[in-house]
Amino acid sequence: MIVRGFLDGWRQARLRRAAVRYAEHGWDVVPGAVRCGDRFRCMTRCPTLSCHPDWICWEPTATRDPRWVAALWAFRPRAILLATGRAFDVLEVPAFLGAGWGRGALRGPVAVTGAGRWMFLVPPGTVLLPALADRPDVVLHGTGSWIPAPPTPTLEGRVRWLVDPEEVSWRLPDPEMVQFGLARALPVPALRPAAART
Repeated sequence: MIVRGFLDGWRQARLRRAAVRYAEHGWDVVPGAVRCGDRFRCMTRCPTLSCHPDWICWEPTATRDPRWVAALWAFRPRAILLATGRAFDVLEVPAFLGAGWGRGALRGPVAVTGAGRWMFLVPPGTVLLPALADRPDVVLHGTGSWIPAPPTPTLEGRVRWLVDPEEVSWRLPDPEMVQFGLARALPVPALRPAAART
């Protein structure tokens, strides 16, 4: 019991430090629900099991005030959510597309979810290239959306940075460059054989 309490306190402090760090760099932080076993519990006691905001009307709770963020995470190990469409948008893709980029070529922050989805932070207002816009497994998070941020634990595993924002001095990449790199990893459609003439 003492060990569990220590670990819970350590996790809470780690989440708090990360949330404050994001706010200090001008990112809008949203208080998330608290993970309790195999679900997340929020202030409104909604039926949602997965990671989600602590309040239904979450947009007004998004803040970049480090003192307010520190207070919100002081007593509860909340999930850290980042509001998109403000300081950045997020291009979320399946692992096979993200991995096609190659770690050394990445020039902006990239997070990976516990389920293996890659989240590329790009400038707000990014428009998807047609090759990506037509894919149901590619999601562009803009205004009115959010993402879970490292080190938030989700039901599938912890969200982590593949490219930490500090590695790139908190700069966002050229969104077209990111998308061209992802489009190169798309599978090439198989050519159908021509019908035989009779």
